[in-house]
Amino acid sequence: MQGSTADTAQNTLATASQTEAGHHGEHPDHRIFGLYMFLFAEAMIFLGLFAAYLTFRSVAQVWPPQGTPELELLLPTVNTVILVSSSFVMNRGNKAIRNNDVKGLRLWFALTAAMGLVFLFGQGYEYFTNEFGLTDNLFTSTFYVLTGFHGLHVTFGLGLILLVLGRSLKPERYTRESHFGPEAAELYWHFVDIVWIVLFGILYLF
Repeated sequence: MQGSTADTAQNTLATASQTEAGHHGEHPDHRIFGLYMFLFAEAMIFLGLFAAYLTFRSVAQVWPPQGTPELELLLPTVNTVILVSSSFVMNRGNKAIRNNDVKGLRLWFALTAAMGLVFLFGQGYEYFTNEFGLTDNLFTSTFYVLTGFHGLHVTFGLGLILLVLGRSLKPERYTRESHFGPEAAELYWHFVDIVWIVLFGILYLF
């Protein structure tokens, strides 16, 4: 009688476990979808800023206004190469964790963080050496708003990378099967890179 009761209990637990597993399988992780929606909203904000800048430029008789010092091109170009390259570096980190290589994740994400810091320092140096200020004219105001808002996003992305690095120190925190953190950080970083490419084009090249 006791053996029968024990067998029944084990069968019940096994059935419950299978049901629970099936339940979770029927409800996929929607966090990535939520992240895409967040990035879409952020993209709309940048799109509005770009549209405002292009409108200002199209209606102005002279753009930038007369007397505005020319933008330096060398430093922003180097910064662009660094930031775009960092996306490929970060992708190596995500490939590493998909192979259960946590050390590889840490290495490539640390390099990405270093490249992000170099970008921010480069932007700060550009601000410091610019021969114009925020309130000099409409062009300078939009320049600082656009680049500053993007720099804020780079800073946030850098924080995500450092958060992933910190959490990766916990054993089994990220594995082949569980790596939402690195994946989310990479998607956000790619978004920041794409925005900068557009920003660099409209501000410095065209």
